[in-house]
Amino acid sequence: MDESVTLTRLAHQLEEVVGELRGIPVDVERVEDNELVREQITHAVRTAGELRAMHPVGSTERGREEQKSRLRVLDALRRGMTMRTIVHASVLDDPRKAARIRELHAAGDLHRVIDEPIQQLLVFDRTVAFIRITPVPNAPGALVIRQQSLISTLIDLFERTWVRTREITEPAHRLTQREREVLALIAEGRSNSAVARTLSITEAAVGKHVAGVFAKLELPATADDNRRVLAVLAYLRGAAG
Repeated sequence: MDESVTLTRLAHQLEEVVGELRGIPVDVERVEDNELVREQITHAVRTAGELRAMHPVGSTERGREEQKSRLRVLDALRRGMTMRTIVHASVLDDPRKAARIRELHAAGDLHRVIDEPIQQLLVFDRTVAFIRITPVPNAPGALVIRQQSLISTLIDLFERTWVRTREITEPAHRLTQREREVLALIAEGRSNSAVARTLSITEAAVGKHVAGVFAKLELPATADDNRRVLAVLAYLRGAAG
């Protein structure tokens, strides 16, 4: 789905809710200082019982800050917080980010993957939500929303997105975007030359992508198995999940 369509749909939903609230104060705070945003999120993590999150890109934190963030999540999980997180498939192209996501998923922060564009979103309980002031990855500041009708709209957006996501544990999620495109065309019965023409790349490039698919799906060459068929089956299981 086109990102502009997703944003337009969300804008219409928010407009409808705001239209119903004319004359009623809407509790939305614009916080432009990233440090203040982090402080408010940290407070919410310490007190909330449930978190819904969407991340179009992986964390930009490094070193000690990343370690602190990871420990905060693990502490919240041990405390009993319920977490569900949707990440864009491109995040898994970074081995470091993918490893962190799988660690948190195994610890109880349930992650799912989506290919269509999504926006940064955090919703704690039905109490407070954080979305970016501008829908650009890593843009500064956030809108801090405490108005219940707006939070309900954001929760509805999250839940409708969640049902379109796929399991992060599927092997196909280790593939890059290009490898997924190649495998999707192979699943349609296309030859390497047909895939090359469709994607406007060389047949040699297709061969490299196919080899990458076999390696990441752990499909060794054997006399008994057709790796293209096995790769397609893995892709179809991932798409169905």
